[in-house]
Amino acid sequence: MNASPEHQRILLDVADLDRRIAQAERARTKPAQAARISELVAIRQEQLRELTALTGTRDDVRTELQRIESDVALVEQRRARDAQRLAAATNPKEAQALEHEIASLARRQSDLEDAQLDVMGRVEDADAAVAAQQALLDTTTTEGTALTAQAKADVAAATDLGAQLARDREAVSATVPAPLLAEYTRRAANSAGAALLTRGTCEGCRIVLPGTDLSEIRRAAEDAVVSCPECGCILVRTEESGL
Repeated sequence: MNASPEHQRILLDVADLDRRIAQAERARTKPAQAARISELVAIRQEQLRELTALTGTRDDVRTELQRIESDVALVEQRRARDAQRLAAATNPKEAQALEHEIASLARRQSDLEDAQLDVMGRVEDADAAVAAQQALLDTTTTEGTALTAQAKADVAAATDLGAQLARDREAVSATVPAPLLAEYTRRAANSAGAALLTRGTCEGCRIVLPGTDLSEIRRAAEDAVVSCPECGCILVRTEESGL
């Protein structure tokens, strides 16, 4: 195939636009934040499970505290009632029985109040554990929300950039003869499509070409479309090619 050196050089612009379009597409479909967002989703799920377990434990301890507080209130009511009965008692045996029951209730109340203090401490610890876990969850949620917002903004920007680059490519490629553009497109499926030959190096695959290949390229006509023997892209020759 033959094409003017000017048209071959335009292929470098097309190849650069295709490279940038591919970058924009990757940014659109795989934003940089995606991996961390997925990680945070898993972390948040685990933190939620832990928070649910801690909340259940706290609620159980609170229920236990409420039961003890109810028992203490009942004992206090019985002691107050027995004290009133004792004050009004005239029968010595009845008075002795009431005194015995009041003493028994006092011991029971003391035991309940000791248990109440213990459970109150457990409630405090459970509340602290829930608060700490909630703080972890809030931190994870905040980071995830911020990253998601940034990812959406980056995707939108990449989408706009990709559209602009596509328009630029359409305008640039319209100046390239159809056969040459078709040849470039065919090669671009497996290589850079077109690349500059710089001081004997293919900029598409970054390989220094052997002397025999360079000699063959050197003998080719100016308008001949030559290929990189390594990657197969169109080699565009300029004064920088070192031929």
